[in-house]
Amino acid sequence: MKIFEVAYSVNHTPTAEELTASAARACGVPKTRIVRCDIVRKSLDARGALLYRYQVRVLLEGDAPTKEYSFHYKNVSSAKPVIVIGGGPAGMFAALTLLQRGLKPVILERGKDVHSRKKDIAAISQKGLVNPDSNYCYGEGGAGTFSDGKLFTRSSKRGDIFEVLHQMAAFGAPQSIITDARPHIGSDVLPGMVESIRECITSYGGEYHFNCKVTDLKQSSGDGARWEAVCEGGLTFKADNVILATGHSARDIYFLFDTKGWLLEPKDFALGVRVEHPQSLINNIQYHGRWQPGIPPAEYYLAEQIHGRGVFSFCMCPGGILVPSTTENGAIVLNGMSNSQRNGARANAGIVVQVGLEDVTDYNKYGTFALLEFQREVEETMFRFSNSQKAPAQRMVDFCRAKRSANLPASSYTAGTIEAPLTELLPPFIADRLRGAFPLFDRKMKGYYTNDALLLACESRTSSPVRIPRDTASLQHPQLPGLYPCGEGAGYAGGIVSSALDGIAVANII
Repeated sequence: MKIFEVAYSVNHTPTAEELTASAARACGVPKTRIVRCDIVRKSLDARGALLYRYQVRVLLEGDAPTKEYSFHYKNVSSAKPVIVIGGGPAGMFAALTLLQRGLKPVILERGKDVHSRKKDIAAISQKGLVNPDSNYCYGEGGAGTFSDGKLFTRSSKRGDIFEVLHQMAAFGAPQSIITDARPHIGSDVLPGMVESIRECITSYGGEYHFNCKVTDLKQSSGDGARWEAVCEGGLTFKADNVILATGHSARDIYFLFDTKGWLLEPKDFALGVRVEHPQSLINNIQYHGRWQPGIPPAEYYLAEQIHGRGVFSFCMCPGGILVPSTTENGAIVLNGMSNSQRNGARANAGIVVQVGLEDVTDYNKYGTFALLEFQREVEETMFRFSNSQKAPAQRMVDFCRAKRSANLPASSYTAGTIEAPLTELLPPFIADRLRGAFPLFDRKMKGYYTNDALLLACESRTSSPVRIPRDTASLQHPQLPGLYPCGEGAGYAGGIVSSALDGIAVANII
Protein backbone atom coordinates (compact mmCIF):
# COMPACT_ATOMS: atom_id res chain seq x y z
CA MET A 1 0.00 0.00 0.00
CA LYS A 2 1.27 3.48 -0.84
CA ILE A 3 0.16 7.04 -0.11
CA PHE A 4 1.02 9.76 -2.61
CA GLU A 5 -0.10 13.28 -3.47
CA VAL A 6 -1.21 14.72 -6.79
CA ALA A 7 -2.34 18.27 -7.65
CA TYR A 8 -4.91 19.50 -10.15
CA SER A 9 -6.14 23.01 -10.94
CA VAL A 10 -9.33 24.16 -9.23
CA ASN A 11 -11.16 23.92 -12.56
CA HIS A 12 -10.28 20.27 -13.01
CA THR A 13 -11.71 17.33 -11.04
CA PRO A 14 -9.68 14.20 -11.81
CA THR A 15 -11.47 11.15 -13.15
CA ALA A 16 -10.94 7.70 -11.70
CA GLU A 17 -8.86 6.85 -14.78
CA GLU A 18 -6.60 9.86 -14.22
CA LEU A 19 -6.08 8.99 -10.57
CA THR A 20 -5.24 5.40 -11.46
CA ALA A 21 -2.74 6.56 -14.07
CA SER A 22 -1.14 8.92 -11.52
CA ALA A 23 -1.01 6.09 -9.00
CA ALA A 24 0.69 3.76 -11.46
CA ARG A 25 3.35 6.38 -12.19
CA ALA A 26 3.88 7.10 -8.48
CA CYS A 27 4.23 3.40 -7.66
CA GLY A 28 6.26 2.54 -10.74
CA VAL A 29 3.91 -0.28 -11.73
CA PRO A 30 1.51 -0.95 -14.62
CA LYS A 31 -2.09 0.10 -14.09
CA THR A 32 -3.18 -3.54 -14.14
CA ARG A 33 -1.46 -4.11 -10.78
CA ILE A 34 -3.61 -1.51 -9.04
CA VAL A 35 -6.53 -3.07 -7.19
CA ARG A 36 -7.94 0.13 -5.74
CA CYS A 37 -7.22 3.86 -5.65
CA ASP A 38 -8.93 5.94 -2.93
CA ILE A 39 -8.88 9.67 -2.22
CA VAL A 40 -7.89 10.04 1.44
CA ARG A 41 -7.84 13.81 1.70
CA LYS A 42 -8.62 16.77 -0.54
CA SER A 43 -7.33 20.28 0.25
CA LEU A 44 -7.07 23.61 -1.54
CA ASP A 45 -3.57 25.10 -1.85
CA ALA A 46 -3.63 28.88 -2.39
CA ARG A 47 0.08 29.54 -1.91
CA GLY A 48 0.70 29.91 -5.64
CA ALA A 49 -1.57 28.90 -8.50
CA LEU A 50 -4.84 27.65 -7.02
CA LEU A 51 -4.59 23.87 -6.85
CA TYR A 52 -6.57 21.06 -5.31
CA ARG A 53 -4.17 18.61 -3.70
CA TYR A 54 -5.38 15.03 -3.44
CA GLN A 55 -3.80 12.57 -1.03
CA VAL A 56 -4.39 9.17 -2.61
CA ARG A 57 -4.04 5.68 -1.13
CA VAL A 58 -3.12 2.93 -3.58
CA LEU A 59 -3.83 -0.75 -2.97
CA LEU A 60 -1.66 -3.06 -5.07
CA GLU A 61 -2.02 -6.76 -5.72
CA GLY A 62 -0.97 -8.63 -2.58
CA ASP A 63 -1.51 -5.69 -0.21
CA ALA A 64 -3.62 -6.15 2.89
CA PRO A 65 -7.07 -4.58 2.36
CA THR A 66 -7.81 -1.21 3.95
CA LYS A 67 -10.27 -0.87 6.81
CA GLU A 68 -13.91 -0.84 5.75
CA TYR A 69 -16.37 1.03 7.94
CA SER A 70 -19.71 -0.62 8.60
CA PHE A 71 -21.96 -0.25 11.60
CA HIS A 72 -24.16 -3.01 12.96
CA TYR A 73 -26.72 -2.10 15.60
CA LYS A 74 -28.43 -4.63 17.84
CA ASN A 75 -32.01 -4.70 19.04
CA VAL A 76 -31.69 -3.58 22.64
CA SER A 77 -35.37 -3.37 23.62
CA SER A 78 -34.85 -5.83 26.48
CA ALA A 79 -31.19 -5.10 27.16
CA LYS A 80 -29.57 -3.54 30.19
CA PRO A 81 -30.11 0.25 30.21
CA VAL A 82 -27.47 2.97 30.33
CA ILE A 83 -28.67 6.49 31.13
CA VAL A 84 -27.26 9.13 28.77
CA ILE A 85 -27.84 12.66 30.05
CA GLY A 86 -27.66 15.02 27.07
CA GLY A 87 -28.46 14.51 23.40
CA GLY A 88 -25.54 16.39 21.84
CA PRO A 89 -22.66 14.83 19.85
CA ALA A 90 -21.16 13.05 22.88
CA GLY A 91 -24.53 11.64 23.95
CA MET A 92 -25.63 10.62 20.46
CA PHE A 93 -22.41 8.80 19.59
CA ALA A 94 -22.27 7.18 22.99
CA ALA A 95 -25.82 5.91 22.32
CA LEU A 96 -24.93 4.60 18.86
CA THR A 97 -21.93 2.76 20.33
CA LEU A 98 -24.09 1.25 23.08
CA LEU A 99 -26.43 -0.08 20.36
CA GLN A 100 -23.50 -1.77 18.66
CA ARG A 101 -22.45 -3.28 22.00
CA GLY A 102 -25.91 -4.57 22.89
CA LEU A 103 -26.78 -2.09 25.67
CA LYS A 104 -29.88 0.10 25.78
CA PRO A 105 -29.28 3.86 25.66
CA VAL A 106 -31.87 5.94 27.52
CA ILE A 107 -31.27 9.55 26.44
CA LEU A 108 -32.55 12.28 28.74
CA GLU A 109 -32.54 15.63 26.90
CA ARG A 110 -33.64 18.77 28.72
CA GLY A 111 -34.60 20.46 25.43
CA LYS A 112 -36.99 19.71 22.60
CA ASP A 113 -36.77 17.71 19.39
CA VAL A 114 -35.02 19.43 16.53
CA HIS A 115 -38.19 20.76 14.84
CA SER A 116 -39.92 22.06 17.98
CA ARG A 117 -36.65 23.69 19.01
CA LYS A 118 -36.67 26.01 15.99
CA LYS A 119 -39.59 28.06 17.33
CA ASP A 120 -37.77 28.79 20.58
CA ILE A 121 -34.63 29.73 18.67
CA ALA A 122 -36.58 32.19 16.50
CA ALA A 123 -38.13 33.79 19.60
CA ILE A 124 -34.69 34.80 20.91
CA SER A 125 -33.99 37.04 17.90
CA GLN A 126 -37.57 38.14 17.22
CA LYS A 127 -38.80 38.77 20.77
CA GLY A 128 -35.71 38.64 22.96
CA LEU A 129 -37.20 35.70 24.85
CA VAL A 130 -34.89 32.91 25.99
CA ASN A 131 -36.27 29.51 26.90
CA PRO A 132 -33.58 28.27 29.32
CA ASP A 133 -34.16 24.66 28.26
CA SER A 134 -34.65 25.11 24.50
CA ASN A 135 -32.25 27.38 22.62
CA TYR A 136 -29.13 27.29 20.48
CA CYS A 137 -27.33 25.17 23.11
CA TYR A 138 -30.06 22.89 24.46
CA GLY A 139 -32.24 20.50 22.50
CA GLU A 140 -31.81 17.59 20.13
CA GLY A 141 -28.25 17.47 18.80
CA GLY A 142 -26.97 20.03 21.29
CA ALA A 143 -25.13 23.22 20.34
CA GLY A 144 -23.77 21.60 17.18
CA THR A 145 -27.17 21.21 15.47
CA PHE A 146 -27.51 24.89 14.60
CA SER A 147 -23.91 25.65 13.80
CA ASP A 148 -21.46 25.52 10.95
CA GLY A 149 -20.99 21.84 11.68
CA LYS A 150 -17.19 21.97 11.53
CA LEU A 151 -15.76 18.48 11.86
CA PHE A 152 -12.11 19.34 12.16
CA THR A 153 -10.11 18.16 15.15
CA ARG A 154 -6.36 18.41 15.56
CA SER A 155 -5.97 15.31 17.70
CA SER A 156 -6.24 11.79 16.28
CA LYS A 157 -5.16 10.43 19.69
CA ARG A 158 -8.75 10.71 20.93
CA GLY A 159 -9.89 7.87 18.66
CA ASP A 160 -10.69 7.00 15.07
CA ILE A 161 -11.91 10.24 13.49
CA PHE A 162 -13.03 8.36 10.39
CA GLU A 163 -15.37 6.22 12.47
CA VAL A 164 -17.26 9.41 13.30
CA LEU A 165 -17.16 10.80 9.76
CA HIS A 166 -18.32 7.56 8.11
CA GLN A 167 -21.14 7.20 10.59
CA MET A 168 -22.26 10.79 10.00
CA ALA A 169 -22.22 10.22 6.26
CA ALA A 170 -24.39 7.13 6.76
CA PHE A 171 -26.95 9.34 8.51
CA GLY A 172 -27.15 11.94 5.76
CA ALA A 173 -24.06 14.14 5.95
CA PRO A 174 -22.36 14.72 2.56
CA GLN A 175 -19.83 12.06 1.59
CA SER A 176 -17.27 14.82 1.04
CA ILE A 177 -16.72 15.10 4.81
CA ILE A 178 -14.73 11.86 4.63
CA THR A 179 -12.07 13.31 2.30
CA ASP A 180 -12.17 17.10 2.77
CA ALA A 181 -9.22 18.46 4.73
CA ARG A 182 -11.54 20.77 6.69
CA PRO A 183 -14.94 19.07 6.56
CA HIS A 184 -18.18 20.70 7.61
CA ILE A 185 -21.88 19.89 7.25
CA GLY A 186 -23.87 23.11 7.60
CA SER A 187 -26.88 24.20 9.64
CA ASP A 188 -29.28 23.35 6.81
CA VAL A 189 -28.18 19.68 6.76
CA LEU A 190 -27.41 19.01 10.43
CA PRO A 191 -31.02 18.87 11.72
CA GLY A 192 -31.92 16.09 9.27
CA MET A 193 -28.82 14.11 10.19
CA VAL A 194 -29.55 14.49 13.91
CA GLU A 195 -33.12 13.32 13.39
CA SER A 196 -31.91 10.26 11.44
CA ILE A 197 -29.62 9.32 14.33
CA ARG A 198 -32.54 9.52 16.75
CA GLU A 199 -34.73 7.38 14.47
CA CYS A 200 -31.97 4.76 14.32
CA ILE A 201 -31.57 4.70 18.10
CA THR A 202 -35.30 4.35 18.79
CA SER A 203 -35.83 1.80 15.99
CA TYR A 204 -33.36 -0.53 17.72
CA GLY A 205 -35.00 -0.16 21.12
CA GLY A 206 -33.17 2.82 22.57
CA GLU A 207 -35.16 5.59 24.23
CA TYR A 208 -35.29 9.37 23.79
CA HIS A 209 -36.97 11.55 26.40
CA PHE A 210 -37.28 15.24 25.49
CA ASN A 211 -38.21 18.04 27.92
CA CYS A 212 -36.54 15.85 30.52
CA LYS A 213 -34.21 18.10 32.52
CA VAL A 214 -32.27 16.14 35.11
CA THR A 215 -32.50 17.90 38.49
CA ASP A 216 -30.98 15.26 40.73
CA LEU A 217 -28.68 12.25 40.61
CA LYS A 218 -28.97 9.73 43.41
CA GLN A 219 -26.74 6.82 44.25
CA SER A 220 -28.45 3.52 44.94
CA SER A 221 -29.72 2.71 48.36
CA GLY A 222 -29.27 -0.99 47.64
CA ASP A 223 -32.45 -1.71 45.67
CA GLY A 224 -30.76 -2.81 42.46
CA ALA A 225 -29.43 -0.20 40.02
CA ARG A 226 -26.51 1.95 41.17
CA TRP A 227 -27.94 5.26 39.92
CA GLU A 228 -31.23 7.09 39.75
CA ALA A 229 -31.71 10.19 37.57
CA VAL A 230 -34.59 12.42 38.67
CA CYS A 231 -36.10 14.75 36.08
CA GLU A 232 -38.07 17.94 36.56
CA GLY A 233 -41.62 16.89 37.36
CA GLY A 234 -40.51 13.79 39.26
CA LEU A 235 -39.96 11.26 36.43
CA THR A 236 -37.10 8.93 37.41
CA PHE A 237 -34.83 6.54 35.53
CA LYS A 238 -32.56 3.85 37.00
CA ALA A 239 -29.41 2.22 35.66
CA ASP A 240 -26.05 0.94 36.82
CA ASN A 241 -24.21 3.38 34.55
CA VAL A 242 -24.79 7.04 33.71
CA ILE A 243 -23.05 8.96 30.91
CA LEU A 244 -23.06 12.65 31.81
CA ALA A 245 -22.88 14.52 28.47
CA THR A 246 -24.63 17.77 29.32
CA GLY A 247 -22.60 20.29 27.29
CA HIS A 248 -20.50 23.30 28.24
CA SER A 249 -23.40 25.51 29.35
CA ALA A 250 -25.18 23.26 31.86
CA ARG A 251 -24.27 25.30 34.93
CA ASP A 252 -27.02 23.68 36.99
CA ILE A 253 -25.22 20.33 36.78
CA TYR A 254 -22.05 21.86 38.24
CA PHE A 255 -24.09 23.41 41.06
CA LEU A 256 -25.74 20.03 41.70
CA PHE A 257 -22.32 18.40 42.06
CA ASP A 258 -21.23 21.18 44.40
CA THR A 259 -24.22 20.80 46.71
CA LYS A 260 -23.51 17.08 46.98
CA GLY A 261 -19.84 17.61 47.73
CA TRP A 262 -18.71 15.79 44.57
CA LEU A 263 -15.37 16.77 43.08
CA LEU A 264 -15.20 19.58 40.53
CA GLU A 265 -12.25 21.59 39.19
CA PRO A 266 -11.93 25.05 37.64
CA LYS A 267 -10.73 24.92 34.03
CA ASP A 268 -9.13 27.59 31.86
CA PHE A 269 -11.26 28.77 28.96
CA ALA A 270 -11.25 31.69 26.52
CA LEU A 271 -13.40 34.79 26.14
CA GLY A 272 -13.58 37.68 23.70
CA VAL A 273 -15.65 38.95 20.80
CA ARG A 274 -17.07 37.83 17.49
CA VAL A 275 -15.51 39.57 14.50
CA GLU A 276 -17.30 40.05 11.18
CA HIS A 277 -15.64 40.96 7.88
CA PRO A 278 -17.08 41.04 4.38
CA GLN A 279 -16.48 37.54 3.03
CA SER A 280 -15.23 39.11 -0.21
CA LEU A 281 -12.41 40.78 1.77
CA ILE A 282 -11.35 37.50 3.40
CA ASN A 283 -11.47 35.76 0.01
CA ASN A 284 -9.30 38.48 -1.51
CA ILE A 285 -6.75 38.25 1.30
CA GLN A 286 -6.50 34.47 1.49
CA TYR A 287 -6.59 33.77 -2.24
CA HIS A 288 -4.32 36.72 -3.06
CA GLY A 289 -6.93 38.28 -5.32
CA ARG A 290 -7.47 35.05 -7.27
CA TRP A 291 -10.73 33.85 -5.76
CA GLN A 292 -13.29 32.73 -8.33
CA PRO A 293 -16.86 31.39 -8.14
CA GLY A 294 -16.97 27.65 -7.56
CA ILE A 295 -14.13 27.42 -5.06
CA PRO A 296 -14.76 27.47 -1.30
CA PRO A 297 -15.09 30.76 0.57
CA ALA A 298 -11.85 31.43 2.41
CA GLU A 299 -11.25 30.56 6.04
CA TYR A 300 -8.54 31.69 8.44
CA TYR A 301 -6.86 30.77 11.70
CA LEU A 302 -4.89 33.40 13.61
CA ALA A 303 -3.00 33.32 16.89
CA GLU A 304 -0.65 35.63 18.81
CA GLN A 305 0.84 35.82 22.28
CA ILE A 306 -0.02 39.15 23.92
CA HIS A 307 1.30 39.85 27.44
CA GLY A 308 1.70 36.17 28.16
CA ARG A 309 -1.74 35.07 26.96
CA GLY A 310 -2.84 33.43 23.75
CA VAL A 311 -5.20 35.48 21.57
CA PHE A 312 -6.63 33.36 18.78
CA SER A 313 -9.45 32.85 16.33
CA PHE A 314 -12.12 30.34 17.27
CA CYS A 315 -14.93 28.65 15.34
CA MET A 316 -14.43 30.60 12.10
CA CYS A 317 -17.56 30.57 9.90
CA PRO A 318 -17.01 31.63 6.28
CA GLY A 319 -20.16 32.93 4.61
CA GLY A 320 -22.01 32.54 7.89
CA ILE A 321 -24.24 34.42 10.30
CA LEU A 322 -24.12 35.30 13.98
CA VAL A 323 -26.78 34.04 16.38
CA PRO A 324 -27.76 34.64 20.02
CA SER A 325 -26.50 31.63 21.96
CA THR A 326 -27.30 32.46 25.57
CA THR A 327 -29.06 29.88 27.73
CA GLU A 328 -30.29 32.42 30.27
CA ASN A 329 -32.37 35.56 30.23
CA GLY A 330 -30.41 38.66 31.16
CA ALA A 331 -27.24 37.65 29.29
CA ILE A 332 -25.79 38.05 25.79
CA VAL A 333 -23.72 35.29 24.18
CA LEU A 334 -22.85 35.07 20.48
CA ASN A 335 -22.00 32.12 18.27
CA GLY A 336 -21.50 31.59 14.55
CA MET A 337 -23.23 29.27 12.12
CA SER A 338 -23.41 28.77 8.36
CA ASN A 339 -25.24 26.60 5.88
CA SER A 340 -23.66 23.89 3.78
CA GLN A 341 -22.93 26.28 0.89
CA ARG A 342 -21.37 28.93 3.14
CA ASN A 343 -22.67 31.51 0.72
CA GLY A 344 -23.45 34.39 3.08
CA ALA A 345 -22.00 37.85 2.50
CA ARG A 346 -20.04 37.99 5.75
CA ALA A 347 -17.37 35.94 7.50
CA ASN A 348 -17.28 35.67 11.27
CA ALA A 349 -14.98 34.20 13.89
CA GLY A 350 -14.51 34.36 17.60
CA ILE A 351 -11.34 36.22 18.57
CA VAL A 352 -10.73 35.20 22.15
CA VAL A 353 -8.21 35.50 24.96
CA GLN A 354 -7.07 32.68 27.23
CA VAL A 355 -8.42 33.12 30.77
CA GLY A 356 -7.03 31.38 33.86
CA LEU A 357 -7.58 31.67 37.60
CA GLU A 358 -4.63 34.05 37.91
CA ASP A 359 -6.52 36.51 35.68
CA VAL A 360 -9.63 36.65 37.86
CA THR A 361 -8.34 36.89 41.42
CA ASP A 362 -11.28 39.15 42.33
CA TYR A 363 -13.46 36.05 41.90
CA ASN A 364 -11.48 33.82 44.29
CA LYS A 365 -14.39 33.97 46.73
CA TYR A 366 -16.34 31.73 44.34
CA GLY A 367 -13.77 28.93 44.66
CA THR A 368 -14.26 26.28 41.98
CA PHE A 369 -16.73 28.57 40.22
CA ALA A 370 -14.40 31.59 39.94
CA LEU A 371 -14.06 31.34 36.17
CA LEU A 372 -17.73 30.46 35.71
CA GLU A 373 -18.83 33.53 37.66
CA PHE A 374 -16.41 35.70 35.69
CA GLN A 375 -17.92 34.32 32.46
CA ARG A 376 -21.44 34.98 33.72
CA GLU A 377 -20.67 38.57 34.76
CA VAL A 378 -19.26 39.49 31.34
CA GLU A 379 -22.37 38.07 29.65
CA GLU A 380 -24.65 39.99 32.00
CA THR A 381 -22.65 43.21 31.55
CA MET A 382 -23.35 43.10 27.83
CA PHE A 383 -27.06 42.59 28.46
CA ARG A 384 -27.24 45.44 30.97
CA PHE A 385 -25.78 47.80 28.39
CA SER A 386 -28.10 46.62 25.62
CA ASN A 387 -31.17 45.76 27.71
CA SER A 388 -32.09 43.38 24.89
CA GLN A 389 -30.51 40.65 22.78
CA LYS A 390 -28.96 43.32 20.53
CA ALA A 391 -25.22 42.84 20.69
CA PRO A 392 -22.94 45.68 21.83
CA ALA A 393 -20.73 46.38 18.81
CA GLN A 394 -17.85 48.58 17.66
CA ARG A 395 -15.73 48.91 14.53
CA MET A 396 -12.32 47.23 14.81
CA VAL A 397 -10.01 50.23 14.37
CA ASP A 398 -12.23 52.38 16.57
CA PHE A 399 -12.00 49.71 19.27
CA CYS A 400 -8.22 49.63 19.11
CA ARG A 401 -8.09 53.45 19.32
CA ALA A 402 -10.70 53.59 22.14
CA LYS A 403 -12.93 55.69 19.91
CA ARG A 404 -16.72 55.40 19.70
CA SER A 405 -18.02 54.32 16.30
CA ALA A 406 -20.19 56.99 14.67
CA ASN A 407 -22.09 54.25 12.87
CA LEU A 408 -21.96 50.50 12.42
CA PRO A 409 -21.59 48.43 9.26
CA ALA A 410 -24.16 45.83 8.30
CA SER A 411 -24.13 42.69 10.41
CA SER A 412 -25.54 39.21 9.99
CA TYR A 413 -26.39 39.02 13.71
CA THR A 414 -30.02 38.00 13.77
CA ALA A 415 -30.97 39.98 16.91
CA GLY A 416 -29.38 43.26 15.77
CA THR A 417 -26.57 45.43 17.13
CA ILE A 418 -26.16 48.50 19.33
CA GLU A 419 -23.16 50.84 19.18
CA ALA A 420 -21.08 50.41 22.34
CA PRO A 421 -17.70 51.21 23.93
CA LEU A 422 -16.39 47.66 24.05
CA THR A 423 -13.06 48.93 25.39
CA GLU A 424 -15.00 49.87 28.55
CA LEU A 425 -17.45 46.96 28.69
CA LEU A 426 -14.94 44.15 28.32
CA PRO A 427 -12.64 43.30 31.24
CA PRO A 428 -9.45 45.39 30.84
CA PHE A 429 -7.10 42.42 30.47
CA ILE A 430 -9.32 41.06 27.66
CA ALA A 431 -9.72 44.41 25.88
CA ASP A 432 -6.01 45.27 26.09
CA ARG A 433 -4.91 41.97 24.60
CA LEU A 434 -7.46 42.17 21.79
CA ARG A 435 -6.28 45.70 20.99
CA GLY A 436 -2.73 44.40 20.80
CA ALA A 437 -3.62 41.41 18.63
CA PHE A 438 -5.66 42.94 15.80
CA PRO A 439 -2.82 45.04 14.27
CA LEU A 440 -0.51 42.01 14.51
CA PHE A 441 -3.07 39.84 12.74
CA ASP A 442 -2.84 42.32 9.88
CA ARG A 443 0.80 41.33 9.34
CA LYS A 444 -0.36 37.79 8.56
CA MET A 445 -3.51 38.80 6.65
CA LYS A 446 -2.95 42.23 5.09
CA GLY A 447 -6.26 44.06 5.18
CA TYR A 448 -7.68 42.19 8.20
CA TYR A 449 -7.25 45.25 10.45
CA THR A 450 -9.93 47.53 9.08
CA ASN A 451 -12.85 49.63 10.23
CA ASP A 452 -15.00 47.62 7.84
CA ALA A 453 -14.71 44.83 10.42
CA LEU A 454 -17.23 44.77 13.26
CA LEU A 455 -16.63 43.47 16.78
CA LEU A 456 -19.66 42.12 18.67
CA ALA A 457 -19.71 41.04 22.31
CA CYS A 458 -19.45 38.60 23.69
CA GLU A 459 -18.02 35.24 22.63
CA SER A 460 -17.84 33.46 25.97
CA ARG A 461 -18.93 29.83 25.55
CA THR A 462 -15.74 28.58 23.91
CA SER A 463 -15.52 25.74 26.40
CA SER A 464 -16.53 24.92 29.93
CA PRO A 465 -14.89 26.92 32.76
CA VAL A 466 -15.40 23.87 35.00
CA ARG A 467 -14.13 20.31 34.67
CA ILE A 468 -15.79 17.24 36.17
CA PRO A 469 -12.82 14.98 37.00
CA ARG A 470 -12.61 11.36 35.96
CA ASP A 471 -10.16 8.51 36.30
CA THR A 472 -7.90 8.27 33.24
CA ALA A 473 -8.26 4.50 32.96
CA SER A 474 -11.90 3.81 33.90
CA LEU A 475 -13.26 7.22 32.75
CA GLN A 476 -15.48 7.23 35.86
CA HIS A 477 -15.71 10.07 38.32
CA PRO A 478 -13.14 9.20 41.03
CA GLN A 479 -15.76 9.31 43.81
CA LEU A 480 -18.70 7.89 41.88
CA PRO A 481 -18.55 4.38 40.35
CA GLY A 482 -20.80 4.11 37.33
CA LEU A 483 -20.87 7.86 36.60
CA TYR A 484 -18.98 8.80 33.42
CA PRO A 485 -18.33 12.54 32.81
CA CYS A 486 -18.18 12.99 29.05
CA GLY A 487 -17.74 15.56 26.28
CA GLU A 488 -17.46 19.35 26.38
CA GLY A 489 -19.50 19.86 29.54
CA ALA A 490 -17.17 17.66 31.55
CA GLY A 491 -14.12 19.36 30.05
CA TYR A 492 -12.86 16.54 27.82
CA ALA A 493 -13.71 17.74 24.32
CA GLY A 494 -13.88 20.86 22.20
CA GLY A 495 -16.13 20.48 19.19
CA ILE A 496 -18.41 18.04 17.42
CA VAL A 497 -15.86 15.37 16.46
CA SER A 498 -13.89 15.35 19.70
CA SER A 499 -17.16 15.19 21.66
CA ALA A 500 -18.37 12.28 19.52
CA LEU A 501 -15.05 10.47 20.03
CA ASP A 502 -15.31 10.96 23.78
CA GLY A 503 -18.84 9.56 23.75
CA ILE A 504 -17.62 6.53 21.83
CA ALA A 505 -14.73 6.00 24.27
CA VAL A 506 -16.95 6.16 27.33
CA ALA A 507 -19.56 3.82 25.83
CA ASN A 508 -16.85 1.31 24.91
CA ILE A 509 -15.50 1.38 28.48
CA ILE A 510 -18.99 0.65 29.81
